[in-house]
Amino acid sequence: MSYFAHDTAVIDDGCTIGDGTKIWHFSHLMGGCTVGENCVIAQNVFIAPDVVLGNNVKVQNNVSIYTGVTCDDDVFLGPSCVFTNVLNPRAAICRKDEFKKTHIGKGATIGANATILCGITIGKFAFVGAGAVVTENVPDYALVVGNPARRTGWVDEEGCKKMR
Repeated sequence: MSYFAHDTAVIDDGCTIGDGTKIWHFSHLMGGCTVGENCVIAQNVFIAPDVVLGNNVKVQNNVSIYTGVTCDDDVFLGPSCVFTNVLNPRAAICRKDEFKKTHIGKGATIGANATILCGITIGKFAFVGAGAVVTENVPDYALVVGNPARRTGWVDEEGCKKMR
């Protein structure tokens, strides 16, 4: 095993986990997920089947990543950020065949408690502010905040706001 998993982590058969990855307390990786090299999966994280995380992805505490989500390399998912995968969920209606794809581009940051509706693309190096509710695609290098999230500026590859 070329990755570290805390004793309380649950890693189902059929996961692909890259070298140097660390998986912490009470996290659950379901069979069929792919986690790249040198990732950090913090405590109480859930990763569903068919999720793909690139290399050097940081997933903070209390994040659930559902089927349909892909993250490119160097993505940061802040504490308790939320992903959805169905537009109109109902407990009594099975809609697993309606899961929407959500893509997070290289180097993007999703802030703490942000909500990303399914079917969205977050562009490379984009920055989603804490608590934002993303209902539309976010362009590369955009800074979005609020509910619904709106672009308020641009950021560089280090996440610093650009002055124009």
